[in-house]
Amino acid sequence: MCPMPSAESTQASAQPAPVAPTHEDQVAAAGSELIGGPLGRRALLGTSWWTPVRVIALVAIGMFALGLVQKAPCYNGGWFFGAGSQYTHACYSDIPHLFTGRGFADGLVPYFDKLPGDMQYLEYPVLTGVFMEVASWLTPGGGSVQDQQQWYWVANAGMLMICAAVIAVCVTRTHARRPWDGLLVALAPAFALTATINWDLLAVALTAAAMLMWSRGRSLAFGVLLGLATAAKLYPFLILGPLLVLCWRAGKWREYGTALAGAAVAWLVVNLPVMLFAFDGWSKFYTFSQERGVDFGSFWLVLAQNSDDPLGTETVNTLAMVLMLLCCAGIAALALTAPRRPRLAQLAFLIIAAFILTNKVYSPQYVLWLVPLAVLARPKWRDFLIWQACEVAYFLGIWMYLAYTTSGDAHKGLPTDGYHWAIGAHLLGTLYLCVMVVRDVLLPDRDPVRRSGEDDPSGGVLDGAEDVFALGRGARPSWPAEDHDGPQVKWGAGRQDDSADPL
Repeated sequence: MCPMPSAESTQASAQPAPVAPTHEDQVAAAGSELIGGPLGRRALLGTSWWTPVRVIALVAIGMFALGLVQKAPCYNGGWFFGAGSQYTHACYSDIPHLFTGRGFADGLVPYFDKLPGDMQYLEYPVLTGVFMEVASWLTPGGGSVQDQQQWYWVANAGMLMICAAVIAVCVTRTHARRPWDGLLVALAPAFALTATINWDLLAVALTAAAMLMWSRGRSLAFGVLLGLATAAKLYPFLILGPLLVLCWRAGKWREYGTALAGAAVAWLVVNLPVMLFAFDGWSKFYTFSQERGVDFGSFWLVLAQNSDDPLGTETVNTLAMVLMLLCCAGIAALALTAPRRPRLAQLAFLIIAAFILTNKVYSPQYVLWLVPLAVLARPKWRDFLIWQACEVAYFLGIWMYLAYTTSGDAHKGLPTDGYHWAIGAHLLGTLYLCVMVVRDVLLPDRDPVRRSGEDDPSGGVLDGAEDVFALGRGARPSWPAEDHDGPQVKWGAGRQDDSADPL
């Protein structure tokens, strides 16, 4: 049998046809019956205005619009009349409440002007604060406070819809041969339900754009976008950790240094002016994150509510940090010892999932952080939908629990034990997807992306690169599984003796 081609020769050859999910995914094939069935020989590919990017962007906007409709009971009164209604209708949003609660209705400048009440300054990162301020400029000043809150939510919703479209487009274009995987993002129910709870979509959009830039080999643009994403939400900087280990294994130090420098400069450009002239306001996000106690959605809350002597905040901070460091060490070991260098999206998903699972709070909109990375890491409809079902269960569970706690003696909603089951569903669903990603790393021939013959389409300079450092199994030749019947790509050809190739 002829030796299988190297990664370099595979990339140099003509681009193969895009992967059709309905040909390789049973769930996608079954779902396609709603629109005419799996892709067939009569399909006119590449000859219509309806390209995958345009279709997926429109679907994402449509699903986002359905999410806005789901918030209608709150828009029409639930946010303003009685605390329980916004929970029983599962349509709560921070946006209208913080318009008045964080001084935007009074024209206060975030970070510079003190706020009345217990929260002296805005407790969000600077770029998110800028986003909130821009939305307040778009809010008409006349009418009642309720009218202004409604307009403020509408202004934010319009800006967040743009972010949602950007996310869908970036994910669709990151894996060039798998554009239809973007439908997983566009159709994700938890994505639509949580999109306008808070401002997380800004950081998610910047992170998705950064991943797209890295896949195109543009390390500086990746770094700048990731730095901006970190200026909007803290979690994106964690991706630099897995990237460091992967670049170490592939010897891509220059590209990593460029990305790191770009991220640092971009973050400083946004933060330094506020840091210098309003340090107390700038630091509020970090001190608030450190000082806040155990909160909704975390396994720490389950432990606290079932303990006669719950752990203190400092103890939980320390233990959560230790657990996160252990996860980081495990992911690094996985990256260096895997039989084939893991894909960037796989490790990026694992590190953000580890942060979510070990953190002392899990707000329902945090699922947005994982959706694009989950699609890039494991574009398998069955597993994605299992995870989404768990997240929808948690979304409903937290609002029903809050309805229960705010209904007094009426006890309408979900009691504490029921809420713990909802937390368990979220934890188990996320862990399940993590296990499937780890399995793909350890058994790369089962990876849905690599089964089509690619190495790391979102890896940029890592795609098809040779290993220069690896440990354990990663340092030894690794051959595809004997039962693998799809296209095969050898990576790290410099580590293997082609003449000894048994294929």
